[in-house]
Amino acid sequence: MRLNSGIFYNDRGLTTSIRAMHLQSEILGIANENVSGFDKIGYQRKEIVVPSFAEFLGANALSTTIDDKVGRINASDNPLDIAIANKGYFQTKTENGIKLTRDGRFKIGKDGSLLTLEDAQVLSNSGIPIKFPFIPQELNQIKIDKEGKISLFNPKTNKFSLVGHLGVVDSNGAYVMEPNIKQGYNEYSNVSLQEEFIKMMPIMKNFDANRQMFLLQNDVLSRAIQSLSSSS
Repeated sequence: MRLNSGIFYNDRGLTTSIRAMHLQSEILGIANENVSGFDKIGYQRKEIVVPSFAEFLGANALSTTIDDKVGRINASDNPLDIAIANKGYFQTKTENGIKLTRDGRFKIGKDGSLLTLEDAQVLSNSGIPIKFPFIPQELNQIKIDKEGKISLFNPKTNKFSLVGHLGVVDSNGAYVMEPNIKQGYNEYSNVSLQEEFIKMMPIMKNFDANRQMFLLQNDVLSRAIQSLSSSS
């Protein structure tokens, strides 16, 4: 006795072509998002994950992962521009909870709190908001070492005093021991335009091939309908 089993999938050619074009369009959209984020500070490239069964499920099968490689680090003239030279994220407190970011463009609020450009509170390694005892007259009175320790110069005592310690964690929330903080620097995206454009080429060719197949099948179907209608 012999048992035969398997999965058999039947679908209309037009439907298959449309699903494939939709899939390629979604992939191009993610690639375009990476290109748009090239000059964005703190942006991390999205890696497209296309499973083997995507041809059957279409765009619903797509997913993305984050490329956590360190981006391009450039000097800035602002002492509150902070970059992380290793993998990791700053912790910030927003209205929607704790948010992780690599955008280290900070500012000091009216109450002395260290804030992001979106007014989220920057958290220390102990999970509490970092707050300066007073607002310095000049930002260069603030010093941040590579471990993330923030010190503030006090003109009255003519000494630096510790304000807090930047909380840098990995994507799982674990504390990063050696973040390699760089004060006065911005980290731009880790997107390579050349790589993105090279990866776009086969996607656009696949889209065009499925488009041509759709037009061919549509033409054959139209002629078949015309032939049947004329014969009747």
